[in-house]
Amino acid sequence: MTKFVYADNAATTPVSREVIDAMSVCFESAWGNPSSQHGKGYEAKALIDDARARIARAFRCNANELYFTASGTEADNWAIKGAAMRMKKKGRTHIVTSKIEHHAVLHTCEALEKQGFTVTYVGVDEYGIVDLDELRDAVTENTALVAIMFANNEIGTIEPIEQIAEIAHAKGALFFTDAVQAVGAVDIDLSQLKVDMLSLSGHKLHAPKGIGMLYIRKGVVIDNLIDGGGQEKRKRGGTENVPYIVGLAKAIEIAQSRIPELDEVRRKRDRLISELTKIPYSKLNGHPTCRLPGNVNVGFEFIEGESILMWLDMAGVCASTGSACSSASLDPSHVLLATGVPHEKAHGSIRLSITHETTDEDIDYILEVLPPIVERLRNMSPLWEEIVNKNRQ
Repeated sequence: MTKFVYADNAATTPVSREVIDAMSVCFESAWGNPSSQHGKGYEAKALIDDARARIARAFRCNANELYFTASGTEADNWAIKGAAMRMKKKGRTHIVTSKIEHHAVLHTCEALEKQGFTVTYVGVDEYGIVDLDELRDAVTENTALVAIMFANNEIGTIEPIEQIAEIAHAKGALFFTDAVQAVGAVDIDLSQLKVDMLSLSGHKLHAPKGIGMLYIRKGVVIDNLIDGGGQEKRKRGGTENVPYIVGLAKAIEIAQSRIPELDEVRRKRDRLISELTKIPYSKLNGHPTCRLPGNVNVGFEFIEGESILMWLDMAGVCASTGSACSSASLDPSHVLLATGVPHEKAHGSIRLSITHETTDEDIDYILEVLPPIVERLRNMSPLWEEIVNKNRQ
């Protein structure tokens, strides 16, 4: 029987048993509308308040700075559009972001360009680190917002958030970071981190899909994205998703408690990187050390990443070529192109993303099946045949 290895945790994670158990009370008894003025409503409202307080303790911030959303994408949209519209009233109509952002950020910025905002997309170096000099030159007195992700979802590079925040604040701009991939992989202390807004998504943390959150630092005011009732302190309308909010709180608590165990994940990550980059004409994408603990992104020349994924899937290994949100596109990764990877080489990259649940036996199996797949596909490639023949001469 084919072994099954799940190595696509950057796309989504399975919901943990602890999270399911924590949510069960919301389905079985505390199913009231938290806005209702009776016992069942108060019961549900109390669960939300408790979840918000627990998340605030995990991130060392105030509970009234946390707002629940339906996804990380919604949180990104709210932060960027809400800040842009509010700062426009102060005469600021410029936004700065990077070329390697998630499409939830890039497409939001593009939408604002159609509404008269100007956007500067700063570059990155070969490892995916934002060019701080270019960023410093881009931020002006007209800049409303700087939006740079905490860690890249494809290549795993962790950005210098503190320095970016200083550059933004020096010109009076707000700073927002998409931390969807960073939460649970980096110890985030919002009492020290100089960000004005931060987004996250539950399904990257073993919580269900359909729950996200936006942190808005006290004193920062942005316009609403979703108007409606009085939920979320009148900042985000819509009946709260009580079970998923409770599940998110539990998932964040578990993720934060396991931060000290990440060295073991790094060890397995580094073993994968070391062995896979021994394959001829292979290259690690992203920073060699300043990267997410579970991220492995390797490019293999002369073959297509999609073909590798197909063969891996048949062998029982789940992986990806990059962001799951752009999987329908046949274009090469915009992240890899931004780091200087040529168009033809960008097509041959795959991403393996592991967690605490990934065992040494799982790593063994990936290393058993992946190199032969690369060899098999290359033997079918006319480009590889040219390389072999050239080396024989």
